[in-house]
Amino acid sequence: MQERFLFEYAVIRVMPRVEREEFINVGIILFCAKKKFLQSVFIVDENKIKAFSGKTDVDEVRANLSAFERISIGAKNSGPIGQYDQASRFRWLTATRSTVVQCSKVHPGFSPDPYETMVRLHQELVL
Repeated sequence: MQERFLFEYAVIRVMPRVEREEFINVGIILFCAKKKFLQSVFIVDENKIKAFSGKTDVDEVRANLSAFERISIGAKNSGPIGQYDQASRFRWLTATRSTVVQCSKVHPGFSPDPYETMVRLHQELVL
């Protein structure tokens, strides 16, 4: 039997008009401490975002999501937050905030392969 590992994930959302509390699921962030895995994946559907608010700067949303992704993997160009340990980066990225890019509540699960699980969740909850 294949070993399964505890993971935590959140859905990455774009909320073009924060005051309306309407959002579009755009990605997944998944953390698995045992496998030393922290990664995010996202896709920006410009038409969906513009349908919610034509005033949204989609390039800015992409830039924010790219920064989110760099922090997830701890890239050298991810600033001081990107240099934290994986658990701290995950907690910082999934903290409750009132910005255009937000995360859902964190959900746990078990999986033999965190990457495959992230891809499956992205398919199910975003695409």
